[in-house]
Amino acid sequence: MIEELLPESVVAVEAHADDPLWDAPLYPAEEALIARAVPKRRREFAAVRGCARRAMEKLGVPPQAVVSGERGAPRWPDGLVGSMTHCDGYCAAALVRAADLASVGIDAEPHGPLPDGVGASVFLPAELVRLDRLAERHPAVHWDRLLFSAKESVYKAWFPLTRKWLDFSEADITLEPDPGGDASGTLRAELLVPGPLVDGHRLQTFEGRWVARDGVVATSVVVPHASTTARVP
Repeated sequence: MIEELLPESVVAVEAHADDPLWDAPLYPAEEALIARAVPKRRREFAAVRGCARRAMEKLGVPPQAVVSGERGAPRWPDGLVGSMTHCDGYCAAALVRAADLASVGIDAEPHGPLPDGVGASVFLPAELVRLDRLAERHPAVHWDRLLFSAKESVYKAWFPLTRKWLDFSEADITLEPDPGGDASGTLRAELLVPGPLVDGHRLQTFEGRWVARDGVVATSVVVPHASTTARVP
């Protein structure tokens, strides 16, 4: 599922709850991070790192530990950029050579409504208006959960480029379904604070895709280098 949202240069690996990756072994440095976690958290932690290591192998990079750096962001091997995500019964990792993309962010969430009050506290007024319109036209999609996921993907793509916090209110995101359906589509984020410098050019918009399937909503954001245009399917 997640690979549908990303350019061909990105290697994406996903695992569902019945995949052996949910019992993937951990490196000692990873064990130290998860030593006091409950079993559910431990399995998610291990599974998503299993996905990441499989993606490393596909890129010809020796598999290695994925530990947390600043603000919890994963530390990737030199020459790679990437993103990880997990939710109940699903996890995925996406890795790409830094020469091919400046940054990538992915997120997955259970396809259900957000808890009461969450949307009103984290979404912009204009976003709430657009969500209402989308819900009228495409009621099968939980648009509030999808927008929340998109905000997470935007942040995951933003942080490696800036090393700064990005509040949910600092990106105005528009979601659009693909023509002829409501199970996938595009997203566009207008940054409301000065955007990151990529190859000397300041970016004020991020773009990506989304999909809703099999009880999961997933989103992606890719940030190309200024001299190239990433093909987003």
